[in-house]
Amino acid sequence: MKNVLKSLALGAAMLAAPLTAVADGHGEELNYVLVSHAPDSDSWWNTIKNGIALAGDQMGVTVEYRNPPTGDLADMARIIEQAAASGPNGIITTLSDYDVLKGPIMDAVASGIDVIIMNSGTPEQAREVGALMYVGQPEYDAGYAAGLRAKGDGVGSFLCVNHYISSPSSTQRCQGFADGLGIELGNQMIDSGQDPAEIKNRVLAYLSANPETDAILTLGPTSADPTLLALDENGMAGDIYFGTFDLGTEIVNGIKAGVIEWGIDQQPFLQAYLPVVVMANYHRYGVLPGNNINSGPGFVTASGLEKVEKFAGEFR
Repeated sequence: MKNVLKSLALGAAMLAAPLTAVADGHGEELNYVLVSHAPDSDSWWNTIKNGIALAGDQMGVTVEYRNPPTGDLADMARIIEQAAASGPNGIITTLSDYDVLKGPIMDAVASGIDVIIMNSGTPEQAREVGALMYVGQPEYDAGYAAGLRAKGDGVGSFLCVNHYISSPSSTQRCQGFADGLGIELGNQMIDSGQDPAEIKNRVLAYLSANPETDAILTLGPTSADPTLLALDENGMAGDIYFGTFDLGTEIVNGIKAGVIEWGIDQQPFLQAYLPVVVMANYHRYGVLPGNNINSGPGFVTASGLEKVEKFAGEFR
């Protein structure tokens, strides 16, 4: 832990070091709120929490994490409204459903609160709601790139295990994958829910009913981990093409064992860390990057696992 903090601090030196030298002269205490769409059960977001914690320490600002406990997007919209009412200097938020969330985000901007969109949504949507910028992985593009890769590997059909089907950005991943393959999505996407036992059972049922399925695409550890168990149970582990979004301990183990072909790393640490750094420098010095920042996609395979394995679920 000490080594990674040191290297991350050095990596941020160009931004953080000047701030450390003169921050006292600027006096203002800055308070930010990061709002995500993630339910409490989704451990993938621990990396986001680590990112804002480190950025907050380095930049000398306070960052609070808030989320809807069950992942309900209407609840998330209320959390954004509540965050804006508390009068922070800035809000960093996901935009997992534009129609549901645009209203409270635009209201926050209209009240004078600066907003950065991270993780989900698109750069175009970020501009439409009046955000300063977007930091994240365009989900359709990532799915499309994965589909092209799978097509090159001979995949012609697949199962997309969607554990968060109420979020349009999740469906964009599945749709992009189908388009990259050049086939219709159709009924190849299932609503798996988020209960691990139910996910496992639904994957087993789909593969039993569709034994000629070439590949599986999962959208993160929540769906990948139970799918690994399903493939162990039906004897298909290592025999069916398996790709996933995101990383985690079991995903890394699956890649290492040759059961998972690749994991798409959208670098959630950067999605949380960079908005805090950017916003603090904007508020203190009026400087702002001229472009949005794409944190992914990047494909992690067995040949590039050393650091990923070391920091999976923590900083990767």
